[in-house]
Amino acid sequence: MTLKNLAIITGLSGSGKHTVSKAFEDIGYFCVDNIPIPLIPRLIQLSEATEGKIDRLALVVDARLGEAIHDLQSLVHDLRRGPARTVLVFVEASEEALARRFSETRRLHPLASDRNVLDGIREEQQKLREIRGLADIVLNTSDYTVHELRKFIEENFRESPRRGSLVVTVMSFGYKNGVPFNADLVFDVRFLPNPHFEPELKDKTGLDPEVERYMQQFPDTQVMLGKIYDLLQYLIPKYTAEGKSYLTIALGCTGGRHRSVVIANALRQLLDKAGLKVNAIHRDIHTAEGLGGKEPES
Repeated sequence: MTLKNLAIITGLSGSGKHTVSKAFEDIGYFCVDNIPIPLIPRLIQLSEATEGKIDRLALVVDARLGEAIHDLQSLVHDLRRGPARTVLVFVEASEEALARRFSETRRLHPLASDRNVLDGIREEQQKLREIRGLADIVLNTSDYTVHELRKFIEENFRESPRRGSLVVTVMSFGYKNGVPFNADLVFDVRFLPNPHFEPELKDKTGLDPEVERYMQQFPDTQVMLGKIYDLLQYLIPKYTAEGKSYLTIALGCTGGRHRSVVIANALRQLLDKAGLKVNAIHRDIHTAEGLGGKEPES
């Protein structure tokens, strides 16, 4: 039986590649950590000899070395011409998040054993720039909790879309916590009436029906939703024709708990009715620790 799905995971040290790998393992992928690039074709051949027991692979690859980068580029190009749906996932995080993770766990950055950790982070960013540009999805973990990261992998890869389809993620966020690094399109909804200033709604979120009804009563809510949907109706076929696999649409309000959540859910429903595979993530709806307190992963 032919291998159906292959995920190659690479990226920056400390960004969470191994957490991503574990998330793939949770949804049934056979995962191999830090596999040498020359062994990947052989592993694929072996998986095809398991009579269907292994039809999904997730491989973590360290591509820091110059020769390895060239080998990985060539391999990905070859694999994309094969029968398996091959996705290259590049995992990264902001310089601040990476430096904090290494500081908190007292681990040395692999490229900064005798110098400032930021120097190592920046050198690695430069070395992996071409691989990053080759990726099907760039996953920035700076703003994700561990649970959100696992949910993202589950929703996007549990049932892999057919080749040529577009996976859409609608994300709500709060501007006070920063714009999501992995957003392709960003819409500011802070001009809409704010439930935060309504005493009976302040402690609720956009997932509560009372907040949703409050937002839906305003004409501007419907007008903005209609205009965003019209724009996406134009853009999505263009992105699909170009071969884009993932689209992240971010909608932001001040705190990310009320307005952006309602708009994101409403937009998801519209896109779902249009036949698209749509996921929703509410980044700032609850206060939670991100990956920063966890041990950094190479």
